[in-house]
Amino acid sequence: MSGYLLKNCEAVVLDEGAGPQVHRNIDLLIVGPAIVAAGPDLEATHSMDGIATVKADGWFVYPGLVNTHHHFFQTFVRNRADLDWTKLSVIEWLDRIYPVFSRLTEECFYHSSVTAMSELIKHGCTTTFDHQYCFPRHAGKRIIDRQFEAAELLGMRFHAGRGGNTLPKSEGSTIPDEMLETTDEFIADCARLIDSYHDGSQFSMRQVAVAPCQPVNCYRETFVESVALARDRGVLMHTHVGEGESPVIEARHGMRTVDYCAELGFAGPDAFYAHCWELAHDELSKMAADGTGVSHCPEPVYLVGAEITDIPAMSALGVRVGLGCDGAASNDNSNLMHCVHSAYMLQCLVASTRQHPVPEPVEFFCQATSGGASLLGRNDIGRLAPGMAADLFAIDTRRMDYVGTRHDPLSLLAKVGIGMPTDLTMINGRIVWSQGEFTGLDEAKLFADAEAALATVEF
Repeated sequence: MSGYLLKNCEAVVLDEGAGPQVHRNIDLLIVGPAIVAAGPDLEATHSMDGIATVKADGWFVYPGLVNTHHHFFQTFVRNRADLDWTKLSVIEWLDRIYPVFSRLTEECFYHSSVTAMSELIKHGCTTTFDHQYCFPRHAGKRIIDRQFEAAELLGMRFHAGRGGNTLPKSEGSTIPDEMLETTDEFIADCARLIDSYHDGSQFSMRQVAVAPCQPVNCYRETFVESVALARDRGVLMHTHVGEGESPVIEARHGMRTVDYCAELGFAGPDAFYAHCWELAHDELSKMAADGTGVSHCPEPVYLVGAEITDIPAMSALGVRVGLGCDGAASNDNSNLMHCVHSAYMLQCLVASTRQHPVPEPVEFFCQATSGGASLLGRNDIGRLAPGMAADLFAIDTRRMDYVGTRHDPLSLLAKVGIGMPTDLTMINGRIVWSQGEFTGLDEAKLFADAEAALATVEF
């Protein structure tokens, strides 16, 4: 059995079920995929061969971040000033961006996944959900298979949201024909992926969710069949809700999106929605009552320039909230650590206009850790404690960046922000990133391969 003994950590954020607490000057013992012990002056016992001691002086050690919404493929559509959506509605912007997405190849989907997950890992993310809804016909159906391949390469704990779009543009969607699937195609591939990859066991590295892209771009039957499959197989459901589409759904179906999804059964403790910035208090109350969660993606909110997601109301009402990066078309990075700081600052901007006060900085940290674990239906990740997965990151705080901040590790991520890669990221007891390098991988080659794949596509 192999493992690590992190010696003399400056601070470790532990949570044994009563919320995060800072423990100073302690050690952390990891054996295999799990944390075994936390406390001062720990030693590996003689029966534990292969335990490596790691000096952790000056380190703040945190639970790994949990990313609950992303679109990895969009890392190949970054830094495009010509695709500015600040002057467009979300629906108008989708009309402009989807034809660009439809040109990607299978190799692009693989290398963009490696690109996104690499950046996530560098910045402390240890579990990620990706909402892969782009299936151009020429790229085939094995796109998510290649994503699992990328996750295995990097050692990332990966939840795949199999998305899809079924409503033609001629009937009011924003989807080019090249990206359309039938409901039967979509459901069949969801079932294939669940059978091939989904692992519901403790410390699982691979899970699958049924995730039709969004109600405005899918037939009603697509959501009905999604609910039936997900409930039959015991997997999660995910989609986009409350990002400017509610008036369209109301015109089509006579109700706003939250009520529409609830009527179809696409709601409850096994469902979570991305965004939700335009939702009213009564809609949030319904979601709190039925257990539907929210993946809050703060960075796209800056681009929309309209409603700012009412996180204080969600917190007050008891809505389950996690954080997500969102795709690079609306957030040009894959840095969930940065999103923790953005989420907090965004709420401060409108604090004087809100009915409820801005949550404490630590709550935003919790949304990115235990909150994300809740959305993904996991009770083995999202916090550090004996018996939990050894998913963590460490920051050496003996730098000028942290002078005056080290008295409060819990508020640091949200209030100050971490502006550099971690010193160490560990996933499932394995060090995957340390001192500026990916363990066992050549970052220069990963970069060259991704750039070569990108160069094959004409935008």
